[in-house]
Amino acid sequence: MSQFETPLFTGLLEHMKKHPIQFHIPGHKKGAGMDPEFRDFIGENALSIDLINIGPLDDLHHPKGIIKRAQELAAEAFGADYTFFSVQGTSGAIMAMVMSVAGPGDKIIVPRNVHKSVMSAIVFSGATPIFIHPEIDKELGISHGITPESVEKALKQHPDAKGVLVINPTYFGIAGDLKKIVEISHSYHVPVLVDEAHGAHIHFHEDLPLSAMQAGADMSATSVHKLGGSLTQSSILNVREGLVSAKHVQAILSMLMTTSTSYLLLASLDVARKRLATQGRELIEKAIQLAEKARRQINEIPYLYCVGKEILGTEATYHYDPTKLIISVKELGLTGYDVEKWLREMYNIEVELSDLYNILCIITPGDTERETDALVHALRHLSEQFRHQAARGAKPKVLLPDIPALALTPRDAFYAETEVVPFEKSVGRIIAEFIMVYPPGIPIFIPGEIITQENLNYIKKNLEVGLPVQGPEDDTLQTLRVIKEHKPIR
Repeated sequence: MSQFETPLFTGLLEHMKKHPIQFHIPGHKKGAGMDPEFRDFIGENALSIDLINIGPLDDLHHPKGIIKRAQELAAEAFGADYTFFSVQGTSGAIMAMVMSVAGPGDKIIVPRNVHKSVMSAIVFSGATPIFIHPEIDKELGISHGITPESVEKALKQHPDAKGVLVINPTYFGIAGDLKKIVEISHSYHVPVLVDEAHGAHIHFHEDLPLSAMQAGADMSATSVHKLGGSLTQSSILNVREGLVSAKHVQAILSMLMTTSTSYLLLASLDVARKRLATQGRELIEKAIQLAEKARRQINEIPYLYCVGKEILGTEATYHYDPTKLIISVKELGLTGYDVEKWLREMYNIEVELSDLYNILCIITPGDTERETDALVHALRHLSEQFRHQAARGAKPKVLLPDIPALALTPRDAFYAETEVVPFEKSVGRIIAEFIMVYPPGIPIFIPGEIITQENLNYIKKNLEVGLPVQGPEDDTLQTLRVIKEHKPIR
């Protein structure tokens, strides 16, 4: 196979050039039946390949032609035995990954700082999560990865676990010693599942953390759309056979995925794979150099700190992705959300994420010095404008969420008989819904956990500064849904 091939995209172009008369969906018929303003904006080329799984174009659920060929090329590029395309985003791929190894009552070892999609899969599957506490960075106020030591301890206590899930790298670009975790897990004959949502590019440059497939993991859900150049919502699920069955994984993925698969998304995966495989190293090298220059410049700005190699040194901070700019703003007396709004209003700059103490900016092959210079210039202005706050303030204390005790499995709690109670009176009750700040989408509470005052305070703090707290039915967070408690009959 040649990585310069794009069988799926090329097949779509060849089909389009035949100008077939379409008596099939989508009903807009290459844009003719669509709102003209939207059609003109999107363009005829894109609409002409917005097609469905007709014979010449293969079927993602049972690929035998151009999709099969495209997936085989992706497997070769990412070092997998099999690669499956997902148009349900990485969330869909993560759910398929979890549900392919764990069923009702099965144990699965997971970090507590997992994305909501992992916990959703656990609810759907009926599995029991065995939580590992991630390493907490008390200076930055963020969670890092899990350590090989904690994985070994969990497996000694739960050798019957059906899988170990690892985040590699985290949203903030920090990676643990994945290879060692894989070796330990495999010594127990337990497969390793990797949430690689923020690592589509790491496989293609030697100075970045090891990818899941390089580390010997069994499965990885990889967001090609986040950092690999494909369209939003397009991702892949990489599989190494041995401890898992690729056919079973494909069956589960098919159960979760729409039958009306978008060929625009699929074609974008095909061409993104080609670019990563043939030009990835060169493109990523430029992004790394651009990010490192911006990092140096930001660290020269008073009261701002952009994380670099000095964060390394523990088994949870074994490696990092320098294209992620974690910028701590707490010494300016501002929250990350304050800075996000200020950058938007003053400089028309949008960041990837903000939290109570940081902003996160990502540098990709799509960036140039024009963009990074604009960011550095804006941050210099920010420091000058707010330095009076920093000069008189003490170093702020970092507030971190508690990790609550799990009283019921997430599935049992989610489907239990429930009632609604006031937010302030919910301490000690068992929550029946998710609460998180998105992004990054890591739950503060998951169904089945005991509500703590510390976490209610953390939620209130996020609400006070304007961060997007999501999940509960009551989006005002005046009330929470909890497990109903039945009083004894006297």
